[in-house]
Amino acid sequence: MNGLHELGIVEAAEMLERREISSVELVRAVIDRVRAKDGEIGAYLTFDEEGALAAAEYADRRRAAGEKGPMLGIPVAIKDLINVKGQPCTCASKILQGYVSPYDATVTERLKNAGAVCAGRVNMDEFAMGSSCENSALGVTRNPYDRSCVPGGSSGGSAAAVGGDLAIAALGTDTGGSIRQPASYCNCVGVKPSYGRVSRYGVTAFASSLDQVGPMTKSVRDAARLLKVLAGRDEHDGTTPPVDVPDYEAALEGASAKGLRVGLPKEYFAEGSDKEVLDIARRAADALASAGAEVSETSLPSTEYAMGVYYIVAPAEASANLSRFDGVRYGHRSERAEDVFTLYTRSRAEGFGPEVKRRIMMGTYVLSSGHYDAYYTRAQKVRTLIRREFEGEFKKFDVLLAPVAPTPAFKLGSVLEPLQMHLADVFTVPASLAGVCAASVPAGFSSSGLPVGVQLIAGAFDETGLLRAAKAYEDVRGPLERKIV
Repeated sequence: MNGLHELGIVEAAEMLERREISSVELVRAVIDRVRAKDGEIGAYLTFDEEGALAAAEYADRRRAAGEKGPMLGIPVAIKDLINVKGQPCTCASKILQGYVSPYDATVTERLKNAGAVCAGRVNMDEFAMGSSCENSALGVTRNPYDRSCVPGGSSGGSAAAVGGDLAIAALGTDTGGSIRQPASYCNCVGVKPSYGRVSRYGVTAFASSLDQVGPMTKSVRDAARLLKVLAGRDEHDGTTPPVDVPDYEAALEGASAKGLRVGLPKEYFAEGSDKEVLDIARRAADALASAGAEVSETSLPSTEYAMGVYYIVAPAEASANLSRFDGVRYGHRSERAEDVFTLYTRSRAEGFGPEVKRRIMMGTYVLSSGHYDAYYTRAQKVRTLIRREFEGEFKKFDVLLAPVAPTPAFKLGSVLEPLQMHLADVFTVPASLAGVCAASVPAGFSSSGLPVGVQLIAGAFDETGLLRAAKAYEDVRGPLERKIV
């Protein structure tokens, strides 16, 4: 048997149910793996060994008493902007160093109710602003497949933990691709739910009209189980509609490529991307076609405007959301303050990193008098066009298939220009703007051994269709050799 740390959610749950292993043994296996390898990878900011073992012991007692739960006794890593009561929540920023959450986010509460063990806090780009995990103020995270490369971002710690077998599963957040891109870079499944499918209560806001929590796992079935736990209406979050949450895992039974209508947006396959990435995406489409899917090219002409829209809307919302970090109520407070004004400005100057400052300034500018209509209002109008284009596509296709990112994981420190870094999200941003659901599924490796994922996109609140298509592709693709260094 492989090491217990290599298990996914479903396999681990089945072994726990058959009493072949205990939750304590499973958590200890993860702890041993973290102790042995995380010094090289740096996925975790903190790992609560004592608390995780105590929660595992409690899960074992519950199971012995006859209780069941979809995540009972399974450890999950949590991105460091999701509140877990009694644990740090720093958003990988100096401005929140020392902050300990006094409450659970809704997704955390639902995890605990399902029996999960919230084991540790994983690294991220500061306040989820970045595509490489290099913007963290608290440490460097490396790709488990090549320590000289980035794990992607902003959920780089979550992806590195799952891809490096440092976690059974993890939670990430996706604003413009921050689940899907690192999942592609680290060889794991990452699902961005439809906007409103999962509650944002207790999740530190970056861009409120875009942010979504989602699962990062070792298989599509694992993602389906975890998403079922997370999803649903929440009275604390008015953006979660009162719609039923299907049993996503049960819906995977009988998933097949036969008759699946798959669209290939030509804008996502244009020149400029790495040839190996495009070849892997095309091979994924060919594999589905060979298994009976109806695959044809299509077009999303507004794609070229998506990055411009995103980098107006997201910084504008970030500017408003991050105004609460002012040195007055909580977080870092400058010791050099002379009055209220300098308390505010110096606390923020000392606490925020360069990328966060850049986006706050950009967002403040586009919201300012004289620029609001020229930038923000116009961007929202184009966003509506992008959403309508997607709605039209899902009348013709069940899913769209595309690359996740233009390249495999790049070298740490190799991308210094902010604009070049932003382009890592060029294929993931449109789905975020449209509010539809999307997933990254491992699809192969580059010639240098780096993982490459393929992106599947489905209509709003059609996670069932998305996951069935992802499972169909996973089955057609077959097992991938894991090449963790």
